[in-house]
Amino acid sequence: METQRQKKIAGVIQKDLADILQRAATDGGMQGTLISVSKVYVTTDLSIAKVYVSIFPNKKAEELLEGMKSNQPLIKHELAQRTKHQLRRIPELSFFIDDSLEYIDNIDKSLKGDEDPIENPELLPKRKKS
Repeated sequence: METQRQKKIAGVIQKDLADILQRAATDGGMQGTLISVSKVYVTTDLSIAKVYVSIFPNKKAEELLEGMKSNQPLIKHELAQRTKHQLRRIPELSFFIDDSLEYIDNIDKSLKGDEDPIENPELLPKRKKS
């Protein structure tokens, strides 16, 4: 169960990180790449923040995730600068890919694709009349 304090800190981190990461991608020559921080979980002792990012287009996700991991100290420093009036200590940041958007996209594609049971009723199993 997340405490109010954990949620508050996660919220502050989420808002500022989204900005930092998006700006870093744009400055790093990755225009047209959308990075959003979908969720931040902070541990009870406030020492670690698990940061879930969704990246679009997805093909750049792994490359960007590696970049985030290797630049973690820099990102943490930038975050500290922005949040110094709200947070005394910045948790260690660990980054993860949130693939729920891709998952939704795949559902969307299969609904729009040839496998649409509404347009191809023979895809549906026949119901037996009782």
